[in-house]
Amino acid sequence: MESMRSAFLLRFSQPRMASAKRSTRPALPMRELLGSRALLGSLGWILFVGGWWLAAHAELAPARLFPGPEKVFASLWELLTEKDFASDIWASVKRILVSFAIAVSIALPLGLLMGAYRPVDRLLGPVAGAFRYLPAPAFIPLLLMWLGTGDEQKIALLVIGVLFFLIIMLADVTRQVPKVYIETARTLGLRQPQILASVILRASLPGYVDVFRQLLAVSWTYLVIAEIVAATDGIGAMMMRAKRFVHIDDIMAGILVIGLLGLFFDALFKLLHRQAFRYLDVR
Repeated sequence: MESMRSAFLLRFSQPRMASAKRSTRPALPMRELLGSRALLGSLGWILFVGGWWLAAHAELAPARLFPGPEKVFASLWELLTEKDFASDIWASVKRILVSFAIAVSIALPLGLLMGAYRPVDRLLGPVAGAFRYLPAPAFIPLLLMWLGTGDEQKIALLVIGVLFFLIIMLADVTRQVPKVYIETARTLGLRQPQILASVILRASLPGYVDVFRQLLAVSWTYLVIAEIVAATDGIGAMMMRAKRFVHIDDIMAGILVIGLLGLFFDALFKLLHRQAFRYLDVR
């Protein structure tokens, strides 16, 4: 029995359903697959920048209010080389990472327990579901009174913006673990804490990583909102300074940087997912 239990736990440190879900289509060579993705991705960016350039030079709006990509890129270079924009970028990235780490540390155990145990879900589910629909910016006046105008207020707003979505989505992923895995673990004599950690958690990890990737993108959407209130640094603060002097090119440069940073972190999570869960054969 002990050897069967060890083999079962080892099964969950290895790919689950690896052979059942493999594609029957012949796989493309990795170099060819990456090449096609890079080509299509580059083509998409070329089309975007080209469309932007055409719209800017069609004089649909005054050039000062809708600068072309060449002006925005020049403004971004000036911000980085002459106006210490790199420190603003780092301030924003730090707030995103700290707030998201706090949100994950709270949401992961709650989502796991809610998905695994129905009484916990009935206790916490209605609260998490209700708070999920509350707009995070509505908490700004309260956070200013409670925490002041420092980083604590901004980080708290970013946490509120994603926390309850994280809890609900992680619980949904946990519920998708096949019941047969849990029943087999019980048959082999595993106790409930062992089932939770060795079966349910391990089987849910691929879905968890995908949820983290999606909700990190939501964090970036709240960044400017968090930094426009009494901020002295950060991408949002730079954009508010540019607004005072109607420097539209600086504002658009800030928007571009936020998009590129979001794309970078999204790519990191996709890479983590591919490397950690190769058995899923994700393309």
